[in-house]
Amino acid sequence: MSSSRTETLVEVTMPQMGVSVAEGMIVAWRKHPGDWVEADETVCDISTDKIDTEIPSPASGRLVEILVQENETVTVGTLLATIDTGAQPGQAHAVESNGHAAAPEPQPEPNGSPDRSHVISPVVRRIAGEHGVDLSQVKGTGIGGRIRKKDVLAFIEAGPAQERPLHTESPYRPEPAPAPAQAQEESTGSERRMPLTPMRRQIAEHMLRSKRTAAHVTTFAEVDMSRVVARRAELKERFAARGVPLTYLAFVARATVAALQDQPVLNASIDGDDLVYHGDVNLGIAVALEDGLIVPVIPRAQHLSLEGIAAAIGDVSTRARSKQLVAEDVQGGTFTITNPGQFGTTLATPIINQPQVAILDLEAVVKRAVVVDGPEGDSIAIRPMVNVCLSFDHRALDGAEAARFLGAVKARLEQWADDA
Repeated sequence: MSSSRTETLVEVTMPQMGVSVAEGMIVAWRKHPGDWVEADETVCDISTDKIDTEIPSPASGRLVEILVQENETVTVGTLLATIDTGAQPGQAHAVESNGHAAAPEPQPEPNGSPDRSHVISPVVRRIAGEHGVDLSQVKGTGIGGRIRKKDVLAFIEAGPAQERPLHTESPYRPEPAPAPAQAQEESTGSERRMPLTPMRRQIAEHMLRSKRTAAHVTTFAEVDMSRVVARRAELKERFAARGVPLTYLAFVARATVAALQDQPVLNASIDGDDLVYHGDVNLGIAVALEDGLIVPVIPRAQHLSLEGIAAAIGDVSTRARSKQLVAEDVQGGTFTITNPGQFGTTLATPIINQPQVAILDLEAVVKRAVVVDGPEGDSIAIRPMVNVCLSFDHRALDGAEAARFLGAVKARLEQWADDA
């Protein structure tokens, strides 16, 4: 390395990609020590329980060192590589590896794709271990023959449950269940003790940090969904013909986005001593997965019609559950909606998705007997009712502002205007 210039090292780290993503595996290095890298150019590919994505370079420079090799799984924040931003594109550059070997180039298959059948993501290993699947028997449909989650699930569906093998020479032998948990279950016969998974630990940390950080308050409103139910019945088949699922969540999201534009203090975040108002409504939609949750983001949702929001919700939900999200899909949210009502719940106090200042919870639409005001006076009627619950950060806004916002959402839903 030339002594005539100062080396400036920039770190490439494992990014945070969603509330419950705690770790990821390096699938392949695109660059190697000594290679020139442009800012935002892909350095490596990673795989997590929920997302397969590319890691971009944070700056232009020459890759100096790789600290995590392919197929290694590391936690969020781990240093992956360093880049010398003081180098020049045409400069000869001797790389000091400091004992870390360059990532080997994968050997290409006859079709030109590198062989990645040996690359197993954490979620695939976990599913295989739970079902006693020998992964050497599973045909991968991913790039380079990589075994994906859907390949393991299809293998399980195709045949009877398999016993966990006692011994196999395959390098893909499933890891046995932790011995302490097994011993505890056998010794007591009445309880089963298992350590929290990395995903559950990450969710726990995020939720506790939010509770410690924000001054949580939750307010509730009961909404008569009669007009929404009628409009959904009119539009559902038409939207379905265009491949768009129309749910109650889409109506609530549309009403929420409109209310956020009128009351931007809820479309904000706290940064130190500053309250940051966001120009766009980047709407997070909490999606429940088999073993956790993730919050993909619909960017600039204020520009979308009811059909546009319905299509976007369907898209991010499908890609979240099939592990097709990319890093950008879970970043930059300014307000979040969660929808536990799809499972039949009727009341909740959601925890704010930091650093946002509020989160809206949609509960189940349930037919109830309510008092309605008619031309002949009060009467009892059966109406489709729903509770919407708003948790907000009292540091950023007061109860009156939160109540006005929730009232605006309620009014838009109860007085639904034509929006197709």
